[in-house]
Amino acid sequence: MMLRKLIYALIVVCLAHTTAVMAQGVYPERPIKLVIGYPPGGAADFVARISAEQISKEIGVPVNVENRPGVGGAIAADLVAKAAPDGYTISMSGPHAQIKALFPKMALDQQTDFIPVGNLASGSMIICVNPNEPYKNLQDLIKFGKANPGVIFNASSGNGSTPHLATALFEGVTQVKFTTIQFKGGSPAAVSTIAGNTQVMFATPPTVMGFIKNGTLRALALTSAKPSAAIPGIPGAEESGLMGYNSTFSYGLYFPAGTPAIIVNKMFAAVTKGMTQAGVKQKLASQGMDLVLSKSPAQFQAALTAEAPALAEVVRLSGAKME
Repeated sequence: MMLRKLIYALIVVCLAHTTAVMAQGVYPERPIKLVIGYPPGGAADFVARISAEQISKEIGVPVNVENRPGVGGAIAADLVAKAAPDGYTISMSGPHAQIKALFPKMALDQQTDFIPVGNLASGSMIICVNPNEPYKNLQDLIKFGKANPGVIFNASSGNGSTPHLATALFEGVTQVKFTTIQFKGGSPAAVSTIAGNTQVMFATPPTVMGFIKNGTLRALALTSAKPSAAIPGIPGAEESGLMGYNSTFSYGLYFPAGTPAIIVNKMFAAVTKGMTQAGVKQKLASQGMDLVLSKSPAQFQAALTAEAPALAEVVRLSGAKME
């Protein structure tokens, strides 16, 4: 009986090894779906499409971007968490710890529901206003906002989005109170601010860089404490006289939990090689973002784990928690 159990165990191990080797040899055999939790036109969509193109070149099959906006990226995260862990569904999003902090009743958990592959890009948001408004700099906005609570209408790109969180944190630090209008993405929020229906917006660079260049929006400051080389000419929060405020964003790739390590490592290699090809860094910089790649999936996981408490604290202090 003991011998029979030993033989059975050896067969199971051998089959598992054979399956892994086969997966390594044939993956991928069909197109891969890259899910993002935001609509077209924003920073996430921009990074996702560049990444999909580069990964496709390296991995040999199409990588199709699928936009599943809503609930601060939680809808897309939930979809990917429940997908088959076969390497054909992957998500690009900000840290899941932020989603968990914003939506505490959701069952998603970065540690148990996802396998981090690697970081892609990071950046600062831009605080901008309609050019017909009297605010020439950030201190003008803060002074008027504190003296006139609720008078300034803020265009937000959606509940729980990174710009929404940056806005809420700004209100907490400055004691300014906006009247925030939620839109389904950064593009309609920008249209509203350009039209003058709203006066201010906190936006990811790809959403507003073109409008700032043509003068239909005026940039006041970055949401990062320090200025960014990728966004020259716009001061950071500290240079603008606002201390203790710093809000940035980043995007990374995640597989559903249970995805074989062989597939995770193959995707990581494709991402690293693809995103370091000539011109990619410049494309990201043209939209105000920096190429920031992880050294390994393990290093990315460690970084996410380390920053999770700080993200949760930012959400707590901002008061941006959703039900």
